[in-house]
Amino acid sequence: MNKKNQTVVTEFFLLGFGSLHGFRLLLFLLCFLIYITCMIGNVMIIALVSTSHLLRSPMYFFICHLSLSDMLLTSDIVPNLLHIILEDGKAMPFIDCITQFQLFGASTGTECLLLTVMSYDRYLAICNPLSYTSVMGMKLKYHLVAGSWALSFAITLTIAVLMSNLYFCGPNVIDHFFCDFVPILQLSCSDTHLVQMVDLILTAPVTLLPFICIIVSYICISVVIAKIPTGTGRQKAFSTCSSHLTVVCIFYLSLIAIYLVPASGRSVVALKILSLMYSVITPSLNPLIYSLRNQDIKVAFAKLVCWR
Repeated sequence: MNKKNQTVVTEFFLLGFGSLHGFRLLLFLLCFLIYITCMIGNVMIIALVSTSHLLRSPMYFFICHLSLSDMLLTSDIVPNLLHIILEDGKAMPFIDCITQFQLFGASTGTECLLLTVMSYDRYLAICNPLSYTSVMGMKLKYHLVAGSWALSFAITLTIAVLMSNLYFCGPNVIDHFFCDFVPILQLSCSDTHLVQMVDLILTAPVTLLPFICIIVSYICISVVIAKIPTGTGRQKAFSTCSSHLTVVCIFYLSLIAIYLVPASGRSVVALKILSLMYSVITPSLNPLIYSLRNQDIKVAFAKLVCWR
């Protein structure tokens, strides 16, 4: 194929929700309200953890960074999404599209790793309570969080650089509301096997392995909780990890529904709605879940309101 005789694509056009044109205003208002709710909720979590002496344990430090990851994810997707809804689509320069994908992948990977770190934290607290303070010290919690951010950004940056070297010469229309991995590769005129192989090899450490670690951690936790003789003791032990378990279930169910369930027989609209739930709605639910199911956060919030 002679590249000299072909037009090089310098921008992509995101279609968004063109098939839902009649509900454009309603969809815009819904996404805008959810985005504002997400930002306010996560900022509140970060503020409470930063200021309250009741929220000094490693678990809340990890929750704080989970909120940062959620804010990065939604801020990467939603502002462009709102523009796409109003204008019935949006042209994005090639570099902006690759950058959006990189930030999306990095925040998603970070969330996977942080949820794994939090499951390990709950495992130590419930299964090895006597050694919890000595093991989960200041140095380890900082290393775990820094490692989660650094590994995710390094992996997605590597994939983004490979994608930026692909050749695009044909259609430039992406029938989605953000620049995801598969839609971009489908438009490339280059051989994408190397990029797909590298993506498969590098993303396993931040998706599949964390999921396995979380399952193993909660199996061990369940075994220990089942051995507690009193119902009150079992309930108290489970309540310390119920919020995290709820967030894990919502997060991974969304991932599985979008990326692991076969796309055959599933409409493009259904895929977009699932992606919308994962990238917009789920991050806004996390602070709500932790606020409603965590007594320490409730108390810290009540004290902050009374002090104000």
